[in-house]
Amino acid sequence: MEKLEQLINNQVKDWSLDQKFYKDKEIFDLEIEKIYMNSWLLAGHESQIPNTGDYFLFNLLSESVIIIRGKDGGIRAFMNVCRHRGSHVCLEIKGNVKRLTCPYHAWTYNLEGALVVAKNLSNNIDKDNLGLHSCSIDVIEGLIMINFSDNPISIAMMKQELSEPMQMFGMKDLKIAAHRNYSIEANWKLTVENYNECYHCAPAHPEYAKSHSLKYDESSKEYQSAQKLMLDALAKCGMKNYEISADYEDQIESQEQYAYGRYALFGKYITGSEDGKALAPLIGEITEYNPGASDFTLGPVSFLLAYSDHVVAYVFTPVTHQTSQCDVYWMVDKDAKEGKDYDLERLIWLWDVTTKADERIIANNQKGVNSRKYTSGPFSEKESTEKSFISWYLNHLRETL
Repeated sequence: MEKLEQLINNQVKDWSLDQKFYKDKEIFDLEIEKIYMNSWLLAGHESQIPNTGDYFLFNLLSESVIIIRGKDGGIRAFMNVCRHRGSHVCLEIKGNVKRLTCPYHAWTYNLEGALVVAKNLSNNIDKDNLGLHSCSIDVIEGLIMINFSDNPISIAMMKQELSEPMQMFGMKDLKIAAHRNYSIEANWKLTVENYNECYHCAPAHPEYAKSHSLKYDESSKEYQSAQKLMLDALAKCGMKNYEISADYEDQIESQEQYAYGRYALFGKYITGSEDGKALAPLIGEITEYNPGASDFTLGPVSFLLAYSDHVVAYVFTPVTHQTSQCDVYWMVDKDAKEGKDYDLERLIWLWDVTTKADERIIANNQKGVNSRKYTSGPFSEKESTEKSFISWYLNHLRETL
């Protein structure tokens, strides 16, 4: 702990982290407990489990969570751990069940997690105390959020402040059209740092840079001009402008972090497509295509990018101290039909090609960080969110000392 305290104290403000933060297994273990086991994580969308008994699993490192629709229509989350001797209860990643039956000794639980069958169990044992362990869960406009802590940080302000922007995009009335998992040979922080800056967008992502103004400095004429056109068109498109910043260094005390902002697309582009043309039917309250994209932050490692006709979600999670993964979800209006209202390959093209490029970029970053010659370097002025993330991260680690 003394070494960690010294590392934190020696960290130069607004410079990249010391090598040990990306390589040390003990620091990684602290991060998991302090950040991933205590933060709200985007797990999915309620459209994945429309019927009673529908479930899917959310897996993170050694933890597995069953997210299931109950008989009362409510969505619950249970740890995928039998109360008998600990076996996983659900082995398939998704499915539909009338009851949850452990495949080992057939202990059986109802959809509310209560133990209902345990053969040859002594009558002196109180089954009421042997239900599945619950996991903290909340649903925000259809988006399922979970938290592994028994006393999770409040999500109330996030729900309150993001409800209107989410309703504007009809989040509750979306469905997942596609899901892809991308393995990244790098520490999880490098993946989150990469997502939080667009300093690399112009040189590394030509497909993205063609259409998205974020490649420019926000003070530049190019950015400001495109931004004005986009904002001036919001009202006629049935949209409103919101600016919400409560993430990382701006996080509200005792509240999970969140944020919302919108930036412009260029010229002929009305959504995140290869040719600038529409990809799917309009979503939510939007009445015309608006040349912009909206960023949502939901906790420290879950993000949304919302266009006029679809929403892309990203969740970054660790696998080991030097490997991570990115789960990407593409969501469209619940009534949209694949092959008729949208073409799946066109829908996923931009963020599939961009994320595959990021796989290589971030892996190469880790390779360099592993070198004996790596030293911290200064962040640019265009990496303000990354600066804020690093500052927030270091403050969180200080709390473990």
